[in-house]
Amino acid sequence: MTTRPLRFGIWALVHGSRAAYQDPEEPYDASWERNRDLVLAAEELGYDSTLIAQHTINPHQEDLDQLEAWSAASAIAALTSKIEIIAAIKPYLYHPVVLAKLALGIENISRGRFAINLVSAWNRPELDKAGIGFAEHDARYGYGREWITVVSRLMQGERLTYKGEHFDIRDYVLRPTSLYRPRPLIYVGGESEPARALVADHGDVWFINGQPLEDVAGLIADVAARPRAAQPLRFGLSAFVIVRETQAEAQAAYQRLLDLSKKDAPIKAIQKQNTDPKVVMMQTMQKSARVGSNGGTAAGLVGSYDEVADRIVAFHAAGIELFMLQFQPFEAEMERFAKEIIPRVRRTEPPPAVDRSPALVGSGRPSR
Repeated sequence: MTTRPLRFGIWALVHGSRAAYQDPEEPYDASWERNRDLVLAAEELGYDSTLIAQHTINPHQEDLDQLEAWSAASAIAALTSKIEIIAAIKPYLYHPVVLAKLALGIENISRGRFAINLVSAWNRPELDKAGIGFAEHDARYGYGREWITVVSRLMQGERLTYKGEHFDIRDYVLRPTSLYRPRPLIYVGGESEPARALVADHGDVWFINGQPLEDVAGLIADVAARPRAAQPLRFGLSAFVIVRETQAEAQAAYQRLLDLSKKDAPIKAIQKQNTDPKVVMMQTMQKSARVGSNGGTAAGLVGSYDEVADRIVAFHAAGIELFMLQFQPFEAEMERFAKEIIPRVRRTEPPPAVDRSPALVGSGRPSR
């Protein structure tokens, strides 16, 4: 079991609803205003983190709105005071020098609450239509490995000279670095072998897509056993949550969303056509019916209040520290979870020995 306290986060609604787009209880809304208010409400409710996914164009249907991740992250950093802000990044879209500079800027705006989530992309048109090109699966991870090497070292304040296959960096240094810790945290997504090797070598936290407990435990065991030069790796899990007073009520709510999601079949067909078939997340999601993205309800967080709280405790015992959660309708269900599930889970925890900070090493006051 991880000795770190449990943390709970929310997915920002950068491209609208997570389960079904044609839900009368949650009209499509990916606006800045909604996302701002959502994260502020989450912070007030006691959530620890928010993940802002990155897409330049909507990954499901190009005429639907799509919030830009990094400008939104910067604005949210200035408006909040406690919640961790994780912005996803696809390496081909930003040169590592530019991205490292952006990350350090948001790190200091947020006073040490910023993190990046390295993802290697699955949506082919996003890169192809920009003329960047969509490299083969393992080649994308090779590029990402070199990219994060540069970003990580620059974020730590190193004066960097680096020559690789993709980048030629000469005597480059960024100031200011983080005023609060050595650098922002690095989250890594992906479950293929290249992804596992990458997170073991360069990540601080591995994001695992929603799956049954036994599968998650196996993934954690595999990656945790790999040698690391850094601190022990931490683990997060994505999950779509449906909780009610009784199991029957939760299953009825799940069936409602499952039926609504069937109306999105044309959108899902577009997504499938645009997706690299080698992406493990998409392979995993074909194994069973589910709602939500990034594994969705496959993590089994559908049930009564006590059942879901018990499952979360079991995942924590297997090594999951951070739960990155989805809901629908989001605001109402996020509040229900905060009031009914988080207190139940907290009662099972020993008194915290450490602060619930996302810091890499140390946190708090500026070092200079």
